[in-house]
Amino acid sequence: MVRLLTATFAVLSLCLVAWSPAKADPVEDQVKANYVAWDAAFNKADAKAVAAFYTDNAIFLPATHDVIKGPDGVEKFFGGLFDMGVTGHKLELIEAQGDGDLLFATAKWSANGKDANGADQPWAGLATHVFEKQADSSLKLRLHTFN
Repeated sequence: MVRLLTATFAVLSLCLVAWSPAKADPVEDQVKANYVAWDAAFNKADAKAVAAFYTDNAIFLPATHDVIKGPDGVEKFFGGLFDMGVTGHKLELIEAQGDGDLLFATAKWSANGKDANGADQPWAGLATHVFEKQADSSLKLRLHTFN
């Protein structure tokens, strides 16, 4: 009888562990929330709002091989994309890690761009982000690169 109770208890314990919801990862949750807000600003074609996600000393390295510094440069870059009709941006988190004031993340990105003739063309690639936690606990991009 003791063996039966012990075995039953062991099975129930394993079931509880297997059915328990996954614990949230606060770093991933923060980055995902930042991605949702960044995508929303992009998808409104609001270059100033996109630039607000970057620190004053941010470095932005787009696939054009330009080295862009600070929110003003970021605003100009994305303003050019919006003028070209780029829409429908989406960031999908691959992984996020970090602690303290620095977090890093990798993501898949996609958008609806235009080809050389102005026809719709899907764009996609990978991005790397380094975030700095701000005094209000929000995240701002210190480094952003994508291909």
